[in-house]
Amino acid sequence: MNGLYSKYFKRALDIIFILVILSLMLIPMLIIALLIKLDSKGTVFFSQERVGKDGKLFDLYKFRTMLPNAAKMGAGILVEKNDPRVTRIGQWLRVSGLDELPQGINILRGDMSIIGPRPTLKYQVDQYTPHQRQRLLIRPGISGLAQVSGRKSIDWDKRIEYDIEYIRHLSFLLDCKILLLTFPALISREEDLAKADYWKK
Repeated sequence: MNGLYSKYFKRALDIIFILVILSLMLIPMLIIALLIKLDSKGTVFFSQERVGKDGKLFDLYKFRTMLPNAAKMGAGILVEKNDPRVTRIGQWLRVSGLDELPQGINILRGDMSIIGPRPTLKYQVDQYTPHQRQRLLIRPGISGLAQVSGRKSIDWDKRIEYDIEYIRHLSFLLDCKILLLTFPALISREEDLAKADYWKK
């Protein structure tokens, strides 16, 4: 892991980048908030406790994409394919990835980074092996190596291995590659967009 970059520059770049994104997306975010309110009753934002760097708990923010109290219905905290609890606007937000925009707040607060392992739920972290707990060495991110290497098409243990591999090779160049691969991944939704060893090239 590149110590100088990970300790100092990565955080500074996160703040600069997210401030630019939030300023550019302010009007679209207001429109999204209005559409959510018109589509269904409930709050605009959804928050859920996740595990961050060094095992610290924090509230992750998203635009609400499901019916109010969805966690008490159907599959509970899990989301199934064609889940009826997902609202009409919620389906579009999930496909486009725009539901993640409020995580800019988490980045400004220092809970998250632009690039890093996706933050997971405590019950999942409780099942980690000592090896897998290396995933908690850095701030979680909005996008990461696992997300551009197959996302849900690869099994859970493999995703964790991608995250640990990312931490071991963390660098400015690797973050740039993942960021560039994130945008076409959102547009195409192709799970095999990136090859498993692309970062070594």
